[in-house]
Amino acid sequence: MFKKASLVAAIAAAGIFSSSAALAETWRFALEEVEGSVQDAYAQEFKKRIEERSDGDITIEIYPYGSLGTSSQLTELVQQDAIQLAFASPGHLASVIPETGVFTLHFLFSDDNEVNEQVLANTEARSMLQEAYHEQNLQLLGIIPEGWMVWTGNRSIETPQDMEGFKIRTMTSPILVESYRAYGANPSPMPYAEVYSGLQLGQIDGQVNPIFAIEEMSFYEVQDYMIQAKQAQFITTLVAAQDFYENLPEEQQTMIDEVTNEMRGYIFDKQDEFNEQRLETIQENSDIELITLSEEQREAFREMSLSVRDTYIEQAGERGKKILETLDEELRAAEEEKGGSDNG
Repeated sequence: MFKKASLVAAIAAAGIFSSSAALAETWRFALEEVEGSVQDAYAQEFKKRIEERSDGDITIEIYPYGSLGTSSQLTELVQQDAIQLAFASPGHLASVIPETGVFTLHFLFSDDNEVNEQVLANTEARSMLQEAYHEQNLQLLGIIPEGWMVWTGNRSIETPQDMEGFKIRTMTSPILVESYRAYGANPSPMPYAEVYSGLQLGQIDGQVNPIFAIEEMSFYEVQDYMIQAKQAQFITTLVAAQDFYENLPEEQQTMIDEVTNEMRGYIFDKQDEFNEQRLETIQENSDIELITLSEEQREAFREMSLSVRDTYIEQAGERGKKILETLDEELRAAEEEKGGSDNG
């Protein structure tokens, strides 16, 4: 409690609290990632569009990861309206909003990323998620995929048996922890900024992140293998404080909604570009071995992951169950409509 109060006080002293009633406003936008990341690309484009459409009445200030605290602390700052906007990834947020753990379940999403983009942009589960966010004074503004989660390790991971006792860094989501326990691994939540040293010192054996993050945080420098299993997408959400959003003039609410809707296609293409380019950079600058699991290998992991869906329902309740069923049905229907794409 003391740390939380101290952080809010420090932000207030730095002039970071702002009034939405002022004619010229400053909105603070906090990221869970560093400069040059997918989230940074999103925030920079969001800033450009909001500032242009508001004719300079609104200024967006962007705070990269580490500027204002950990991912969990950023969510708390939004809830308190100490900052106006932030990314809140289910990998952390599920500890507060269990329903968001659905986005961390393994082998839920399609192998076809265009199917995933379509469903996430239009899912009927969004209204149920919004209810859960509102209960925590959060306004869900966007659901944003950042690419496939890729394992790195100091040993090859090709079967669930290879995961036995493997110390893998995860985010704090209970569902993520249970997902790796289901494989026999030893999941070890750890702050993002400490992962490199944890790998270097042998405190953990591996970690899981999108390729762009593995490159920008240099995790590949201290790992021998990078394993693509397509077990999960990294998905984040864009949030504001509910009371901040609802107290905005209607035209500003509409502006935010329009911009976040427009950003869907932009960031989907951008994350694809980032992950492709960063993989090339990793391969050019290291001798890390890239392993792509076969369908048969993936099936072994998929079968072991299914029990975690029951754990998710236990934690997220009836609303969480409905969210899972809705997403699953929408994904399968979208695959069939496109002509068939197996999720593993």
